[in-house]
Amino acid sequence: MLTNLTIALDMMGGDYGPRSSIPAAVNAVNANADLRLILCGNEQVISKELESLDSLSHSRLIIRHCSQVVTNSCEPSSAVRSKKDSSMRVALDLVKSGEAQACVSAGNTGALLFMAHYVLKMLPGVKRPALISAVPTERKNPVYLLDLGANVHCDAQTLYQFGIMGSVVAGQALGCDNPKVSLLNIGSEDIKGHEDIKQAAQLMQQCDHLNYIGYSEGSDIFTGKSDVIVCEGFVGNVALKTCEGIAKLIMFKLTKALQKHFFYKCLAFMLQPVIKKLYKRVNPDQYNGASLVGLRGIVVKSHGNASAKAFHAAIDEAVREVERQLPEKIAAIFDQTHSTKKVATDD
Repeated sequence: MLTNLTIALDMMGGDYGPRSSIPAAVNAVNANADLRLILCGNEQVISKELESLDSLSHSRLIIRHCSQVVTNSCEPSSAVRSKKDSSMRVALDLVKSGEAQACVSAGNTGALLFMAHYVLKMLPGVKRPALISAVPTERKNPVYLLDLGANVHCDAQTLYQFGIMGSVVAGQALGCDNPKVSLLNIGSEDIKGHEDIKQAAQLMQQCDHLNYIGYSEGSDIFTGKSDVIVCEGFVGNVALKTCEGIAKLIMFKLTKALQKHFFYKCLAFMLQPVIKKLYKRVNPDQYNGASLVGLRGIVVKSHGNASAKAFHAAIDEAVREVERQLPEKIAAIFDQTHSTKKVATDD
């Protein structure tokens, strides 16, 4: 584990702002003695929230005052031009300067993507960044789904690169050397899908650095058939939100059903440990924190409506990515694939 690990937090982003990010920050540093957090945002607001939690003088919570906020309605290009002292921009600048090793924000997704791309730049050889997150499956290990909304439409080369980056992320997270990668499609047959999907499949099949296993359908997401599922941002975002909605619907229906009759209430009491275990397994909060991969720095996007527990999960995800040195490992793989292509061309 790294010591003196520093992460910059956008405290003002999201639906709840400091109401969720402050308790999350306090809990995070209390749980990790090696963690130092730079809290970017309105100093007066942050100080008041910290004081209410008896944490104003915490030595590993450093306030960095910012005079601006990127709102949910702010246009990405406008945020880059006119929000240079926003909590989001300052957090990203801290990563660029090396004062922080990662940034976490629950703010405007479009603005964060645009601003992170502008401030941190892309890794050599990477065309576009992608949002990736873990999704629970029937098996012990989750599946890593990307892109989750950074790129609405993707060409074959971009999907192919997503496969490489997803393989690196899953390999590090799951501790396996050869993660199974698939492309999300409308069918498992080779003839299905549009041309970019088919071309991406060919590129993945030809890549020595990928364990490509073919197409996956929507119903395969939860089976654990793949370790990584690649798709366009529009499709991935809809799939992720659908997964979260299904998890909440199941728990809601189960809770309502167990409250209907006295017998069911008694049954619910006896099954409480099982129900808690099930909820913990599918609760979207624990999977909060989509990573923006492909950049020269670590950026984790938290849900805009994240609770304190969910924002804490996003901070923990940033910590894990710093420890795994994901940007460096992705850059190394892209350098290898470029070298392989160059040798093949020379031959």
